This record gives sequence, C-alpha cells and structure tokens, in this order.
Amino acid sequence: METLYGMTAIAVGLILGMGALGTAIGFGLLGGRFLEGAARQPEMIPTLQVKMFIVAGLLDAVTMIGVGLALWFTTANPFAAALKTAAKATAGQ
Repeated sequence: METLYGMTAIAVGLILGMGALGTAIGFGLLGGRFLEGAARQPEMIPTLQVKMFIVAGLLDAVTMIGVGLALWFTTANPFAAALKTAAKATAGQ
C-alpha cells in the first residue's frame, strides 16, 4: 500500500512538473513570435495581441487540467480501492 502512495506522489510530481515545463516553453515561444510579428508589422499589433491572449488562455487551460488530475490522484486515488479489494481477496484464499 505504501508503494502505491509513493508511486502516486511521483506521478503527481511528474504531472505538475511536465505541465509547468510545457507551459513555460509554450509561453516563451508565444511571446517570442508575438514580438517578431509586432516588430515586422506594427499595424497588426492589436490583432496579434488578441490571438496571443487566446492561445495563452489555452496553454493555461491545459496546465489547469493537469493540476486537477494531480489533485484527484492525490486526494481520491482510484487505485487504492482496487488494491484494497485485491488484498482482501488474496487474504481470504
């Protein structure tokens, strides 16, 4: 049982860490491309800015889904009940 909780903690750390890393890379690329586009065509800045904020919101949404999954695994681990049931079945035989 302790192994399950340990592996869950590692999985939650990986989910959060990879989500943060992916979002950071995405924001870096997004900001860089926005600045390139704004430097090349200054009259397009308002249009590019709107599109940049839409994509930034989508990037954050993906990360928040990962945070939600990590919290779900942390607080209500769906594998713990299956492990307890298997342990009782094994002990009963």
